[in-house]
Amino acid sequence: MNFAFMSFSCPELDIRSMVATAKKYGYAGIEPRLDADHKHGIEVNATNSALKEAAAIAAEQDIKICCLATSCRFADPENYLEHQEHAGRVIELAAKIGVPAIRVFGGAIPDGVERSRSFDQIVRALGSLSDKAQEHGVALCMETHDSWCDPEQVARVIKTVNHPAVAVNWDIMHPVLTAQVAMDTAFETLKPYIRHVHVHDGVRHDGKLTLVPIGEGQVDHKSAVVLLRDCGYQGYISGEWINWEPYEVHLPREIARLKRYV
Repeated sequence: MNFAFMSFSCPELDIRSMVATAKKYGYAGIEPRLDADHKHGIEVNATNSALKEAAAIAAEQDIKICCLATSCRFADPENYLEHQEHAGRVIELAAKIGVPAIRVFGGAIPDGVERSRSFDQIVRALGSLSDKAQEHGVALCMETHDSWCDPEQVARVIKTVNHPAVAVNWDIMHPVLTAQVAMDTAFETLKPYIRHVHVHDGVRHDGKLTLVPIGEGQVDHKSAVVLLRDCGYQGYISGEWINWEPYEVHLPREIARLKRYV
């Protein structure tokens, strides 16, 4: 079982420091969040020399850059083509530095737009990117998030695109807390398509989500880890801890709690 964390834990760290932090706390990978002014330096407009150096730094420490987390989303007819174009550039970026996956969103469905229209747009966008992703050896992973927290809806998107390069980033929290779907049900629905996983625990009160340490919230991480382990999942489980505690506090604690479940 491979554990990683997203750069939201330490947006102030450059790539060398982020890799060293992963090594220090026993993580096998890191997941840079793009277009968020994080200091890792891995962006579509970075120079080839800077990208080559970043890849070398990670390789020297045997830390995998396991996924590039984008904010690309395709549900809004006003901007989905712009996001589709950017996702294509991120696929090229991932291939340059040997990253096996990128995270994209379906996106929030705007007021007045029918779900069927957004569904068709997402399918069209993912389909248009699928051959490029496959040619570059990159998985295009749609996250269970925003208007697409229901695993059945996400699985329907992936089935409709029907391409080996198009997969799922299973964020284990959102189907449970937003779509009210049991963990084992969500897993069984998405199992054939899971290529990347996000974890974080939280509690929801009056519609507001608050992050809490793993094991102290409403998300059954033990079940998720056991289900992934028992099905032979070989990808990464990546902690997405956004605007939370100092990384020196939560990174060692969260990986220790996850490893208890393996």
